Amino acid sequence: MPHGLGSVSGRVAVVTGAASGIGRATAHALAQRGAALALCDIDEIGLERTSHELRGVASRVFAERADVTDEAGVARFAASVERELGVADLIVNSAGIVVVGRFLETPLADWNRLIDVNLTGTVRVCRAFLPALVARGRGGYVVNVASAAAFTTLGDLSAYGASKHALVGLSQGLTEELFEHGIGVSLICPGFVDTPIANHAEVRGVLDASAERRRIAEFLRSRGLSAARVAERIVRAVERGQAIVPVGIEARMLRTLSRVAPSALPFLVVGGRRLASWLGNRG
Repeated sequence: MPHGLGSVSGRVAVVTGAASGIGRATAHALAQRGAALALCDIDEIGLERTSHELRGVASRVFAERADVTDEAGVARFAASVERELGVADLIVNSAGIVVVGRFLETPLADWNRLIDVNLTGTVRVCRAFLPALVARGRGGYVVNVASAAAFTTLGDLSAYGASKHALVGLSQGLTEELFEHGIGVSLICPGFVDTPIANHAEVRGVLDASAERRRIAEFLRSRGLSAARVAERIVRAVERGQAIVPVGIEARMLRTLSRVAPSALPFLVVGGRRLASWLGNRG
């Protein structure tokens, strides 16, 4: 069980991917509990919108464009945060991208990009902020936002799922290493979430990628969790010290099955997809 941070009021919280989706919702949830916020994203317009929304809500807000794939840029952001707000107490790694496509249809360039953002981006942020947190010696917290794909991965999300599986190993290693420093680590694994991520997804193996993005976005609007619900679970995990947090019924089910009947998962996933397709055709 990781160390819980307790109340986030008065704490300095770093949130990556804060321009939209889970990152933006998490920034709002932390602000409402009195945290000071350090926000970053590559979307400057969206980042400014989030920052503007939170002024007067959060105790303090600092926002700066930073790309998690740029090591020097992340280091500059960390230096700016320490100068403006002090040492970060909480690091929320929510920046991420998705590629939709079967393994044989997904080019290596997509794999490299996914790993660079979803995994190595998280590593860069942790490496930039954790040394000061450890040196301070008063504890802290790290949140890595993964996905239910960390429990089992659909065939057309193999690259995305692999990047999220990797976050499991990273989070476990950090948990063991940081425990003696009083720093907790949570891995958040939501199911389908209604965010704009599909609008920017790379889609492989289809004739009309734009139409497929619209279809995925509509599915997420109709079936997905709200980003605010995921944000609430993130804050709860930080306060209480929860290691792996599945969010939503799909995530909880996959988490349970991955532990008690892992060999059955591929058959259940395929069967569920066929049933959903049959029901859709019937409708």
